[in-house]
Amino acid sequence: MAIHKLSPAKVKNAGPGKYDDGGGLKLVVSNAGAKKWVLRFTINGKRREMGLGSYPDTKLGEARNDASDYRKLVTKGVDPIEARRIEQVEIPTFTTCAARYIKAHRRGWKNAKHARQWVSTLKTYARPKIGTKKVDAITTEDILKILQPIWTTKTETAKRLQGRIENILDFAAAHKYRSHLNPARWRGHLDKLLAKPSRVKKASHLPAMPYFDVPAFMMELAKNGSNSALALQFLILTATRTSEVLQAKWDEIDLDKGVWIIPAERMKTRREHRVPLLDAALSILAAVHRIEGNPYLFPGSRHGRPLSNMALLQLMRGMGYGVNGNRGGYVPHGFRSSFRDWSGEISSFPRDVAEMALAHAIKNKVEAAYRRGDLFEKRREMMQEWADYLENLEVE
Repeated sequence: MAIHKLSPAKVKNAGPGKYDDGGGLKLVVSNAGAKKWVLRFTINGKRREMGLGSYPDTKLGEARNDASDYRKLVTKGVDPIEARRIEQVEIPTFTTCAARYIKAHRRGWKNAKHARQWVSTLKTYARPKIGTKKVDAITTEDILKILQPIWTTKTETAKRLQGRIENILDFAAAHKYRSHLNPARWRGHLDKLLAKPSRVKKASHLPAMPYFDVPAFMMELAKNGSNSALALQFLILTATRTSEVLQAKWDEIDLDKGVWIIPAERMKTRREHRVPLLDAALSILAAVHRIEGNPYLFPGSRHGRPLSNMALLQLMRGMGYGVNGNRGGYVPHGFRSSFRDWSGEISSFPRDVAEMALAHAIKNKVEAAYRRGDLFEKRREMMQEWADYLENLEVE
């Protein structure tokens, strides 16, 4: 195809009409004498047209150079109109893009703590390295500089951080701030450069008190009488999580039926969970000092708020437990493991009943699809035996 058909003089003196320079480049002159450059091309079977500027602001030589560059993109399968649009978009920094991602997704996260963890890890590890860098300029080397120093020492944090950065860069690609090649992608990319997390460090479970020591511990708590002690006893009796207990409200409790219904949005599995409440648990609720205007089972010192997230941990530390504790490194969440060990070694209930009591997610998708019930009555029997064991009562 012949190109460069026009001359500077012809362009300058051209009257109304269309003048072909070749290669899809045309000079279009309106009836009023206004002149502009247009490039026509075909991509993916579609005919497209893009403007290259007006004359005389854009000279013939400049129009030809731009047309040549855009034709090269077309031969590579790239739409030059889309490519130019991306060039004109203001590319945000990583910190700005991260803030936009968090704002767009935080409503879908189950609690405010999750959002704080996102901000904290990115602020601590990512921002010092790539915070001010444009998202389209972030490379694999940048990601490795962030992750490698903590990959073997803080493996769980590092893996979560990797996933968060990967999500943010995917978000940036979806907004056309960068290419879809994600330097933080794990599968097929970083997994070739970093050791598998499970091989770097063995899983460290939260320290759990041996189940045979829990009855004596419950007796000690009963003598304490504080709201924190009541909450911890309730946690142990129900085998629930700390957040589930501290955020529990009175409108979730049916005292007559002996049922506590934890709504889906507060559950780790995102499914409603029914907890049977036996006499021991109901007695604890009866001992709680209810405060007017405070909806929580275990009110804290602040008006209308529950006990703080650290209340139970601080209680155990004061009793000599926890990190560097002289009575053992046990923590509140560990009592779920104590219950699980008791159920496997002492009780005669099937494994499924204990797993359902702990509200564990079913990893097998086929099994999860067929399981409809929650084994509530069997769990009620099991939790009664657990309560009896904690009170050192004989179970026939």
